[in-house]
Amino acid sequence: MSRHIALVGLSGTGKSTVARLLAERLALAWVDTDGLIVARIGQPIAAFFQQQGEAAFRDVEAEILRDVLDAPQPTVIATGGGMVLREENRARLQAGASVIWLDAPTAELLARLLAHDEARPLLAGSDPAARIEGLRAAREPLYRNLADVTVQTAGLTAAAVVEQIVAAITPTPALGSSPER
Repeated sequence: MSRHIALVGLSGTGKSTVARLLAERLALAWVDTDGLIVARIGQPIAAFFQQQGEAAFRDVEAEILRDVLDAPQPTVIATGGGMVLREENRARLQAGASVIWLDAPTAELLARLLAHDEARPLLAGSDPAARIEGLRAAREPLYRNLADVTVQTAGLTAAAVVEQIVAAITPTPALGSSPER
């Protein structure tokens, strides 16, 4: 594997879990951009979001992505759900990585997010399902246009998602070619 592999998609699609397992499967390093952001800002994302605002968060997110994509060794990258919102991030991802879009129905995303009970600033409010649908409406065209591969994660284990990704990104021998002897 000579390129980075970047996983994009809404929160709850399994990007972090799949990135770790995919990296193990391909013997690559992996990073979670949200984890790198927390390390850089020194506080939870929700607190930073509340104190500094979304624009400041997106600035740090863009810096982290640039740093990760500049690494010389191929890495599996779990991106934050909103990483695709900035044109510069989409251009960097397209130029520097094979982009895999993980998707799942809203009901499944909501169940996964509630099971983990993590503070998600963009899901705050009285109707999280409506918030997810709003995020989907805004981001789905960006994910679709950016993705080299799309994997529907609904009902799949993380290991099954990894196998679908590996099958999609692994070159297959041309028909009629014979193995070297």
